[in-house]
Amino acid sequence: MAAGKKLNVDVIWNGPSTETDYARQVQIVDSMIARQVDGLAVAAQDRTTLNASLDRAAAAHIPVTVFDSGVDSTNYLTYITTNNFQAGQMAARKLAELLNDKGQVAMLMHAPGSKSTLDREAGFEDALRKEFPGMHIVARQFSMSDRAKAMAAAENFLTAQPDLDGMFASAEPGSVGAALALKSRGLAGKVKLVAFDAGDDLVRDLKDGSIDALIAQDPFRMGYEAVKTLVDKLHGTNPPKLIDLSATVVTKGDLEKPEIKALLFPDVKKYLN
Repeated sequence: MAAGKKLNVDVIWNGPSTETDYARQVQIVDSMIARQVDGLAVAAQDRTTLNASLDRAAAAHIPVTVFDSGVDSTNYLTYITTNNFQAGQMAARKLAELLNDKGQVAMLMHAPGSKSTLDREAGFEDALRKEFPGMHIVARQFSMSDRAKAMAAAENFLTAQPDLDGMFASAEPGSVGAALALKSRGLAGKVKLVAFDAGDDLVRDLKDGSIDALIAQDPFRMGYEAVKTLVDKLHGTNPPKLIDLSATVVTKGDLEKPEIKALLFPDVKKYLN
């Protein structure tokens, strides 16, 4: 919405009610194409489900920017994302630092087919395997983008692995669920948790010690750049095929830093009225 106001374009927003309703996202994207919008920005829920829709957009000469989570298709103008593989490596290194490079850890994954989170999980495993031979992943489970399922999965980890030293959650629902499980068991701060994303709930959990570190993206910039690339294309400029943004590791002690405040708490209300 900020980009729409600054760049003088109308932004029409729609999305499914849940992150796993892939069929509804296809319907929404196809309806936008049928309306002959001038450009389309899509955060894909699944890496393959929208491929045919992207082909239809290309056939209709509608430029498409894919942002946040990617697709297997290359039939798009620009892909704007956090460098998710690198972000997963950052999570592994932070958890290793918290555990003095040794211990048993669990990975609370997001959902099959979500490219962004699969890349984070792959990066986490890659860094542990190559850099920290004293650390071992002893459990893993998908949360299916559901906080209650994530909490249940984290409870399962803690029951089945009583000597568990740490957890990594690769997305916001899993991060919230993992923190809830640790609090319910009285293990907050004892089992180290590195979580992904930085919503209000997660920042509160970081402040109270339920989460030891957040791997934060810049969703405001991703959304802004998604609109800007489409406007640039409509004005005759071809944006780069890939815009790769770095994640940021945030600990409790970082929360008062001006640059972290700006990252975590952008002034969105003025754009949403």
